[in-house]
Amino acid sequence: MRRLLLSALGALPAALRAAPAGLNGRAVRGGRPAAAPDDGLSGTGGTAPAPDRHRPSPGRGRGDTVRAWTELFRVSALFSVPGDALAGAAAVGRSPGRGTALAIGASLCLYEAGMALNDWADREEDAVDRPHRPIPSGRISPSAALGAAGALTAAGLALAARAGRPALAVATGLAATVWAYDLHLKHTKAGPAAMAAARSLDLLLGATATATAMSTATATSYAGTGPGPRAPRPMRLGAVPPTGPDNVARAAGPARSPLAALPAALVLGAHTYGVTAVSRHEAQGGSTAVPLAVLATTTALAAAVLATHQRQRPGEPARPGPAATAPGSSYRPDHPHHPAAPSMLDLGAPLPGTYRPGHHPTAPALPDLGAPLPGTYRPGHHPHRPTAPALTPLLLTAFTGAYLRTAGPPLLHAALNPSPPLTQRAVGGGIRAMIPLQAALAARAGAPGSGLAVMALVPLARSLARKVSPT
Repeated sequence: MRRLLLSALGALPAALRAAPAGLNGRAVRGGRPAAAPDDGLSGTGGTAPAPDRHRPSPGRGRGDTVRAWTELFRVSALFSVPGDALAGAAAVGRSPGRGTALAIGASLCLYEAGMALNDWADREEDAVDRPHRPIPSGRISPSAALGAAGALTAAGLALAARAGRPALAVATGLAATVWAYDLHLKHTKAGPAAMAAARSLDLLLGATATATAMSTATATSYAGTGPGPRAPRPMRLGAVPPTGPDNVARAAGPARSPLAALPAALVLGAHTYGVTAVSRHEAQGGSTAVPLAVLATTTALAAAVLATHQRQRPGEPARPGPAATAPGSSYRPDHPHHPAAPSMLDLGAPLPGTYRPGHHPTAPALPDLGAPLPGTYRPGHHPHRPTAPALTPLLLTAFTGAYLRTAGPPLLHAALNPSPPLTQRAVGGGIRAMIPLQAALAARAGAPGSGLAVMALVPLARSLARKVSPT
């Protein structure tokens, strides 16, 4: 018995050296247990798959660092931001100018600040549901993400301040909404409403910055350069009013107050509300009613954009009827066809070199000399040229159709199969659908050129979304 026991003890070391696996079932290599196999979806221990995402490289080189920050900032979603300011500028009847550019820069900074702050606030939740994200995977430290959020917020407010105090006030409200959403409101019932308010404020920021820059430039063009006040110079007959020393934002239509952009901001906010409501289920899935409701809302928004195109645009003055220009009607100094003031007496022609209010001599009619020579200009000659408003209905219909095509099918698929991958695709489609919606809002406001400029961002957003997920 003793001999059997001794022989068994002597064979034990050899058996341990020949064992193919350790105590935890992992293969032993070099005295260390090998890492557990990755499932290729959300990482070891993850519960939610992550489709259409590239797995992070294990290295710590420059390329891996750049990719980590692009994932943190979700750079493919950046292309949905500039259209807010362009649609806001169109809503106030102005072409894009210096104020619009400042608003776009401020919006981009505040948008990326919200992305970094979002991942910092959700770092513990992402460690379970999305361990592939930059902060849970250890590629970016939480302190670096928080510092980036603070720096980008300060940069956004500084750019808005360059556009004027009204723009800074709107940007401050936007920044406060972003921080409140990421730190507290996201996981409450007020989360979708807060995100919708942020997107609406972003459009109003573009409208306010454009209108403020225009007003400031116009006032500066009339101000004197000497130590004392200088009266404005009288304008020549037929002269065009100046729009500022650098043509900051020339009029694309009747100038309107920034509040005229409120209807467009509400439309964009309603779409954002729906996208945020769907995103609350993208990690676990399981919701069928929410995608269906958002799909119905998307259809209603598209119909509203098309229906209101034929109506009078917000803030645009009503067109005068025949009674406004008929003889004997009330005098309106701002009316382009007003008759002479009824209180004025006909005193005949004024003396040469003098001016009398209410006296508007009629210039003698020019003889018909035919078309001018090529390269010359003749006052009063206006050859027929195709106008942009003739193309506006076609562009508006095309932009609205692109909006439905981008947002509708992913929402329908998520409603039929509310799995996490399809829900995430519905959220990504909703984010990309903001671009054609912004283009449609700009075209509806009478700025088809701005709408085309916004739509030019679609191919860039689509190609970059294949590399970096927008969600």
